[in-house]
Amino acid sequence: MTRRVVVTGIGVLAPGGLGVKNYWSLLTEGRTATRGITFFDPSPFRSRIAAECDFEPAAHGLTSQEIRRMDRAAQFAVVATREAVADSGIELGEEDLTRTGVTVGSAVGATMGLEEEYRVVSDDGRLWNVDPDYVVPHLYNYLVPSSFAADVAWAVGAEGPAAVVSTGCTSGLDSVGYAAELVREGTADLMIAGAADAPISPITLACFDAIKATSPRNDDPETASRPFDGTRDGFVLGEGAAMFVLEELESARRRGARIYAEIAGYATRCNAYHMTGLRPDGREMAEAIDGALAEARLPGGSVDYVNAHGSGTKQNDRHETAAFKRSLGAHAYRTPVSSIKSMIGHSLGAIGSLEIAASLLAIDQDVVPPTANLHTPDPECDLDYVPLAAREQRTDVVLTVGSGFGGFQSAMVLADPERVDAT
Repeated sequence: MTRRVVVTGIGVLAPGGLGVKNYWSLLTEGRTATRGITFFDPSPFRSRIAAECDFEPAAHGLTSQEIRRMDRAAQFAVVATREAVADSGIELGEEDLTRTGVTVGSAVGATMGLEEEYRVVSDDGRLWNVDPDYVVPHLYNYLVPSSFAADVAWAVGAEGPAAVVSTGCTSGLDSVGYAAELVREGTADLMIAGAADAPISPITLACFDAIKATSPRNDDPETASRPFDGTRDGFVLGEGAAMFVLEELESARRRGARIYAEIAGYATRCNAYHMTGLRPDGREMAEAIDGALAEARLPGGSVDYVNAHGSGTKQNDRHETAAFKRSLGAHAYRTPVSSIKSMIGHSLGAIGSLEIAASLLAIDQDVVPPTANLHTPDPECDLDYVPLAAREQRTDVVLTVGSGFGGFQSAMVLADPERVDAT
């Protein structure tokens, strides 16, 4: 018999919302956390805005040694993990830690740590031959993204499978999807899964400036991220993390755990077409959606809410709109769709997990978060994108999707097991 996998704990670090409670308040109130960049002088760049986390690692319980050893993204992952484990109510000391695993998604790894160390050893780029005597002793941890999974595993004592999943902007979805499969197949009983990225650095800004993917709306940063709006002009860079506790359904029920939702279905595809380009017909994303619905054994008409990738680029928003119509048919026009990137920006590999967190809370609270800054709908994006204000409605089944550089398309179906089983 196939084991069913549920989420029993959530931990979040997001721009404008550190911790699950603050994060959900930000989303449901439709507030935006985008602003002018404060981490460094952004004046040389085309896009000078981002969604930053006001994060003090010591205030979140990290020791001086942990702060020195870990890149900012790894710190995010560990702090979010601690919140998720506490939220789950599970006593890890009573679990078989050899059957407790970790998966962490990240698109760009320790970007901030690596760039800062290069800046130091090269004397701000002045030296062609860098001086390694100035490098921190834990530079190897920055270079090898697997250190993220190791840090999370050490934080909870997990001795089972541990891996980093890096598939661009779908990493946060794929990490959780992979973890769910490990529990479903019986390789692990408990998984700590999610994603973290902290990419707000000069090198990242320069890369996205070069392809004009980010918004240049520097004079009005709070309204710069405007998915599905006819005046959108690119995404706004963000950062953050979301981590989850995943376990088998019957085990969670036996211990009386609070169950946010079941990971009912997951699928991923690569379009093998273009590094950044998307076909307008939405076929690739639609195939991932169809695969996730098939694994969940649910029809498209059962979807109550779609948490969109909604990056705010013209081609992505149109591709997604076409994919939803292709997979859900006429039901797509009756289904609310929204993009939380309008409020917290695009944190690359972390965003898929942050969107899973929003989807789980939408099921738990029966509230659909809005798409902020949507004032002028694009005629080619003609679905119900929940503009400006959150909406209360019964939400039993949520489809959340992601699209990433390299041609990755991923989809996950989350469902309330009690309600869905009863229908």
